[in-house]
Amino acid sequence: MKKKPKFKLTSFDPTLLDLIQSADHKTAGRWALNCAKRVLPCFSDRFPGDQRPQEALEALQEWISTGVFSMQMIRGAALASHAAAREVGEDSPARSAARAAGQAVSTAHVRTHAIAASAYALQAIHRAAEPEEFERRVAQEGDWQKRCLEELMGGESDDV
Repeated sequence: MKKKPKFKLTSFDPTLLDLIQSADHKTAGRWALNCAKRVLPCFSDRFPGDQRPQEALEALQEWISTGVFSMQMIRGAALASHAAAREVGEDSPARSAARAAGQAVSTAHVRTHAIAASAYALQAIHRAAEPEEFERRVAQEGDWQKRCLEELMGGESDDV
């Protein structure tokens, strides 16, 4: 059986980094939201009574939709989602998914948090995959993330 290597949150596709650097703030938010939503079931299926990561994504969607920014709301939602991640305890897909949501909502404040939302989403995929599947699953998700961002930057996607 193949053993999974540890997932490195700091390893980014250079093309993806270039894309996110050129994305406008709301596009980065939409992309972060899409990345985090794809892995949210890793958390919500395991902890159905804990809505903090979902509420973080709802706060981000509110900012995207209205343009109204409340630092108190965004910061509170991010901290709550990260608290949910800490309470999971062990490294797991659920913990990574909650972190992805916390980073995604933080994108409303600082655009570059979007790349961290993407990385935690990939980490959730990595942690959820069987050892013989993790490379393929992470590569597929990475390809989807890049396509999603390209479409959002081209105005072709309504995923949010």
